Amino acid sequence: MDVKKLIELRKEAEKAVAEMPDGDLKLKAFEVFLNHLISVGTAPSFPPSHSHDETSAKSEDSDFPTQSVAGRLIVLREEGFFKSPKSLAEIREELQTHGWHYPNATIAPILIKLVQKKRLRRQRIKEANKNHWKYSNP
Repeated sequence: MDVKKLIELRKEAEKAVAEMPDGDLKLKAFEVFLNHLISVGTAPSFPPSHSHDETSAKSEDSDFPTQSVAGRLIVLREEGFFKSPKSLAEIREELQTHGWHYPNATIAPILIKLVQKKRLRRQRIKEANKNHWKYSNP
């Protein structure tokens, strides 16, 4: 394997773990992914994660690549998931049904950025004497 190919595979492995918090888990995930890429010899080509092609998703929300947490939340929005207000727990559960597993601490700040960019709306809703934030289409 030439140096150019190895650098390309390293960059692909770095992209795969870019959204993970720094620490031992991120390092181990990077090692596992890089070892897999080296053994296979090529970077994987992922199918589109939704029915629209990737270029149409990027034209509407170019700040959010479809493989990022924000991009995946945009995918849920395009699928109609946010037609009614959803709590953080509901959002996390829906991401998991797509095979995208993220802790609440990763999802929450991304939701706030999407609200600030007017891609989602946030409302404080009172349920059982507790206030909760719920997210929906703008």
